[in-house]
Formats: sequence, structure tokens, C-alpha cells
Amino acid sequence: MRIFQIMTTVAFGDAVSNDARALARVISEMGYKTGIYAENVDSRITDGGLHKISKLPEIAKDDLVIFHHSTGTDLCSLIAGMPCPVMMIYHNITPPEFFDGYSPSAQRLTAEGYEQTKMLRSKVKYVMADSQYNADDLKAMGYDCPMSVRPVLIPFEDYAKEPDKKTIKKYSDDGYVNIIFVGRLAPNKKQEDVIAAFAWYKKNLNEKSRLIIVGSGVGMDVYTRALEEYAEALMLDDVIFTGHISFKEILAYYHIADIFLCMSEHEGFCVPLTEAMYFGVPIIAYSSSAIPDTLGGSGLLVKEKDPVFTALLIDRVVKDEQLRNAVIAAQNERLKDFSYETVREQFVTQLNDFINKK
Repeated sequence: MRIFQIMTTVAFGDAVSNDARALARVISEMGYKTGIYAENVDSRITDGGLHKISKLPEIAKDDLVIFHHSTGTDLCSLIAGMPCPVMMIYHNITPPEFFDGYSPSAQRLTAEGYEQTKMLRSKVKYVMADSQYNADDLKAMGYDCPMSVRPVLIPFEDYAKEPDKKTIKKYSDDGYVNIIFVGRLAPNKKQEDVIAAFAWYKKNLNEKSRLIIVGSGVGMDVYTRALEEYAEALMLDDVIFTGHISFKEILAYYHIADIFLCMSEHEGFCVPLTEAMYFGVPIIAYSSSAIPDTLGGSGLLVKEKDPVFTALLIDRVVKDEQLRNAVIAAQNERLKDFSYETVREQFVTQLNDFINKK
């Protein structure tokens, strides 16, 4: 039996892509011939076993296909016609209404994605969902196949690499409080609400503070411009949009961060939350979608989008060492659930169970 992972895009720094690449190593270690096949493969990723979908071998009945699903794609028709069992790893699809007025193409693609997900109900024999939120989403669409929850597999040893020294030197040890959010610029992530809370904090509580929004705006030009114009309208000099940066620079921003502030309204898992846990950065996050699942009782959840309350909470965490230490301790405890060894074991057990029953 061969095991093939199929997905739309293998992209540099993308959580879904990183999950597939990590799983490929595990599948190979389990003794199976495997490979990742995608419509688009980032040329900067040089892992062995990455191929364009056009190179997919003829699939036999005793093979297994693992389909990473996170957006609309023509691959769904290919998946529907597979002669072998199909397992779906569901990373969730951003609701199309978030893209209204920002990206007609993304709105169309995500709308198609929901319809394609429903179409695959009869084909998919087993689902691994990144979170309980994702599993519930599929159940609401009529999925009744066996289903389990498995977090994204994250090789945390990558985060122990040396951060960019120039970035650390530029933003540390100057007395400023550094608030960060990490994630692509996208309207579902609501970076404007992060800016609004920061604006109140800076103007009313701490002038010596800066907001660093780490992430690429590629493909979301209208939204990116709107964020930049919003920060300008609020007369904020200390909002930094990094754009696409190197992994070493991302590590550096985690190293200098005092607060990780997330106001996203739709996440299927949200890997940056686990990254903030790893680096000991206190998390303040809006309670939406899979965010409570991922935090698992750690971090600080806010129930409403109130920039004044959020700013006051930032100030409390910055100034109250006892609270800060308690938040970090809870995050460290939750991080154990996402250790590479723990999640790897979950995947191996779930995959073997499915293979033995298929």
C-alpha cells in the first residue's frame, strides 16, 4: 500500500503545508511509500517527495489518499473519482463573506470550497480535523463518517534556530512594549481590531509601545491598503507591517514580543497561538471559531470586541508580574498537548486504526 497526500498548494511558511510536510516524514518512518502532490509547489521548498499533481501516479485500489482540504479547488473532482479510500484532513474553509469587498476571487473560491466539501461527503471514509470546531463544521454539513481530532503536527525544534539578530537589536531593550500579531493579512483575521485596541493602549496608557503586524498581504492588496490607511487615520506612528519576511525574522519578533494580540474571527486551528506559547509570550485573544479549542483554557480570552477593555487588559498583563507569570505557566501546560511526540503518536494511532479497518 502507498499513501499519497494531495493538496492545493505547498507554500512556504503555510501551516497546512507544514502539517503535510511533517506528516510525510512520519508516514515514511512508518514504512510506507509516500509523496505530496499539489497543484502549486513553492520553488523555495526543496523537500524530497514534493510533486506537481500532474505527476501523480496511477492510484490502485489498495492505496490510500489523504486529502488536505482548506479551500475551493478543482482537485475535489479528482478526489471524488479516486478508486481507493480517501481520508480528509480538514483545516476548515474561511467563510466567503469575509472577502466581500476585498477579493472577489477569494470569495468565489471559498464559496466553491463549501459546496465541494458537501459533495465529498459520500467519498470520504475518515476525517482528521485540526480542532473540535472543524469537526463540528463538517458534522453540520452532514458528514457521518468516523472522525477524530488531531492538532497540526509542528516540529518545534525549528523554533530553536537562531533568530535574526538585526531585528532583535532594533526592537529590544528600548523601553517599548512590543505587541505582535502573526498571520497573513486577511479580513477574517481582523487586524483592524488589533490596531484599534493598540491605538487606545498607546494613546491612553503607554506612549512607549509599538504594534508589529507580522505577515504577508500578497493577494489581499485592498485589505492591506485599508489597514495601512486605518493606522494613518488614527495617527499611529508605531504600527509596523512587516510584509513577507524570513523565518529568522519571524523568530526574532517572537523573541522581542511582550503580548500576542489576536482578534481573528475565523481560525481552524491558529498555529501562531502555539508559537506564542512556545516563546513564552502572553496571549490575549478574541473568543471565536477554533481559538478557544487551541488555547484549551490558557491565554486570556475576551468575549467582546471592546478596544478599551482589551487595552486595559494589555496594560494589566504588562504591569502585573504575577498575572503574567500565571498566564505563561498555563500556556506552557497547554503546549505539552501540542508536542511533536504527542501529536505524532496521535496521528500514527489514528492512521493505523483506519488502515486496519479500511
